[in-house]
Amino acid sequence: MNTLYDTIVAIATPPLKSALGILRISGPRSFDIVSNFFSKNLIDIKEKTIHIGNITHEGELVDQVVLLQFVSPKSFTGENLIEIIFHGSPLVGQQLLSICIQYGARQAEPGEFTSRAFLNEKLDLIQAEAIHDLIDATTYEAKRLSTYSLLGKTSEKLTPLRKKIADLLALIEVNIDYPEYEDIEQVSRDKVLLDTQDIINFTNQLIVEGEKGRLIKEGIKVAIIGQPNVGKSSLLNALIDEEKAIVTEIAGTTRDVVEAELNLGGVVLKILDTAGLRKSDDIVESIGIQKSLKAIEKADLILHVIDATTMDETIEGVTLDRIQKPVLRVFNKVDLIKNRLEKGIYISAKDQNTQPLKDAIIQSLALQPSDYTTPSFYNTRQLSLLRSIREHILHAHQDADMFMTMDIVSSSLQLAYQEIVILLGLEGKVDLGTEIFSRFCVGK
Repeated sequence: MNTLYDTIVAIATPPLKSALGILRISGPRSFDIVSNFFSKNLIDIKEKTIHIGNITHEGELVDQVVLLQFVSPKSFTGENLIEIIFHGSPLVGQQLLSICIQYGARQAEPGEFTSRAFLNEKLDLIQAEAIHDLIDATTYEAKRLSTYSLLGKTSEKLTPLRKKIADLLALIEVNIDYPEYEDIEQVSRDKVLLDTQDIINFTNQLIVEGEKGRLIKEGIKVAIIGQPNVGKSSLLNALIDEEKAIVTEIAGTTRDVVEAELNLGGVVLKILDTAGLRKSDDIVESIGIQKSLKAIEKADLILHVIDATTMDETIEGVTLDRIQKPVLRVFNKVDLIKNRLEKGIYISAKDQNTQPLKDAIIQSLALQPSDYTTPSFYNTRQLSLLRSIREHILHAHQDADMFMTMDIVSSSLQLAYQEIVILLGLEGKVDLGTEIFSRFCVGK
């Protein structure tokens, strides 16, 4: 069974030929295990040290390495930890891994080093999630948000929320349990209403920031739809500056959804070029049209491409007014017309003239420069918990407004506080009673 008492080992770099590779070993027996095959004894070292030496096994030199030794608790995992920097041969890496396991280490499971850092309170859960997000980031803007979370700046934004709820809880609880103390502030319905509204407003702001952060981190899905031959595939190619979609004058050329990505102003657009929407007896084309309709359902933004030479906006089988998502009307082939309507986005995919559309997409995102530099709770788990916190506070506010007893109001506040604890991954590490009564000196 896997426990914190195991010593774990893994290669931390990709299994590719490179100049250098890194092997990590963490756990109570790290120094003992590595001392079996390293040219220096590591057992009695009491502080962080860098070594250069040889690794030998069964009388044979395996590699000359640089070894970084971290003594608990001053390491990433909070345990004794060693990083071995070896020459980047996958063969050498696998040999080192095998030797460590032979002397008693266990192959680490995915994410187990970060898990130990979390369990040993070197990171909170938001910081731990940020490591994965930082590795997966595809834009500098997304990387920046992940870095803020990794450094703890995002977690710090919960401090005032946590304090506001705990302060109000403390005041309510001490009034309920110790009504005889005259030197304690009396909790009133008006104060509860005022404080809970303040907390709701604060939580709303965190959610708005998180939704904007989610856009920057995850990007949005954009579906290009319209009649056959209006220039949907040409538009895709023009946006990404690449001939990815096949373009012909034959209606129904696009039979499947073609996907591509574009970094537009720090937000990744996951563009879906769909088959032209019309009635068709062609079985293959009909399948493509059904996929187009599904792409519309999944998309966050719709680009409705219209032939500017005909201005025909009808689409077979789709009523855009009923789609509960933003739709941008894009008039293509502007190079072939002289007059334009007052409203609309006019482009020429053929001439690579797509800047008006790019500007309109950026405007539709409603992102400000400050949104790219604001730490935020941007992933699904974090946003879901923030919304749950808001709901509990709303219940507390409504209960107070309906003259419910303070113990009922308190129960909703306690649930909100516990959600903050879960958000930070501190379950079992924070005692609500201690948190509340640490603010008072009752019964002195």
